[in-house]
Amino acid sequence: MRVWVDITDAAHVVLFAPIVRRLEGAGHTVTITARRFADADNLLHRYGLGAVLTGQHRGGSFGARAVGLLNRTAQLLGSASSGHFDVAFGSHASDFAFTAWTLGIPQMTFLDDQRLRRTNVANVRFVDEVAVPMALSPATLAALGAPPDKLFRYPGFREEYYLYDFSPHPAALTSLGVDRRRIVGVVRPPRSAATRQAGAPLSEGLLAELARGLSGRRKVTLVLVARDPDQRRRFSALGIPGLVAPDGPVDGVGVIGAADFVLGAGGVMTREAAALGTPAYTVSRMPPTAVEAVLLSEGRLHYAAGPDDVRLAKKDARTAACTSRDPQLFVDRLLELASHSSRRARVRELARDAADGDTPPLV
Repeated sequence: MRVWVDITDAAHVVLFAPIVRRLEGAGHTVTITARRFADADNLLHRYGLGAVLTGQHRGGSFGARAVGLLNRTAQLLGSASSGHFDVAFGSHASDFAFTAWTLGIPQMTFLDDQRLRRTNVANVRFVDEVAVPMALSPATLAALGAPPDKLFRYPGFREEYYLYDFSPHPAALTSLGVDRRRIVGVVRPPRSAATRQAGAPLSEGLLAELARGLSGRRKVTLVLVARDPDQRRRFSALGIPGLVAPDGPVDGVGVIGAADFVLGAGGVMTREAAALGTPAYTVSRMPPTAVEAVLLSEGRLHYAAGPDDVRLAKKDARTAACTSRDPQLFVDRLLELASHSSRRARVRELARDAADGDTPPLV
């Protein structure tokens, strides 16, 4: 079977890599196209995945996005038209969805509750199947144009699947000069844009004050996993005692797996912590996403307003509540999808049958 995978963000590399490995291990031919954005091309190289680079991110204005959409769609049409693919999968990219629809390739798109936008109203209508966590309400997705018969609702959340093959490495902390005998917490600041959301009481300052209160506690070491050098410099300038702020890339998942707790503002790293059995805390007071609401109800994610809300204890790796789910689930679903015609092809067949008079009358 020939499979087309489209990647438009570095986060998709992490999600799709174990699926690609399993497909190739089963003897299927996988072709990857990737957009130059958010270091996705470098991450592909780190994961040992080759890709055809198509297009790049063109900024946030409507005009720039429209130009980028048209240009990349043209590139994808040229690249994919000769591939004779049996099935395709990607993550909510309009150019990919339209290209696969145009070429009649059965396609699946991955959505999660952090990626629901108005643009999904258009692109989910082109796809054959939408893979979403069960935590997401079918009514929410129906409002985006994805009816229940188009949904593949899977248990858990995506971090549980792409961390299935993860094995903790003891050097993740010691390589940063951290004494593993101490209680180690990971501090993950929010994106700068998240601090400017209307009505959001969240800021780097709030997280920094909480970190300052925790760093003063006995036998506690905090490791900063900054999003960019500027954020690292801002936190380093605050003079938080005992804060370890690595200069350069950090093995985020490795550090989370070895740490005793994670403190952030929701998002990927707190979900990774929950999947790895590391206690996770959020300072965000924005309404939780659907997955975060489930994690809060299950006690796998906690709110933290002050240092006393964080339980300071060494994590017992033998009893940590890790939850991993085999990504083979998605491989099997893609093979099933490949055995059917695309929705567009089925609609054309019905229209042709109707024109030939083969369609039975409605009663």
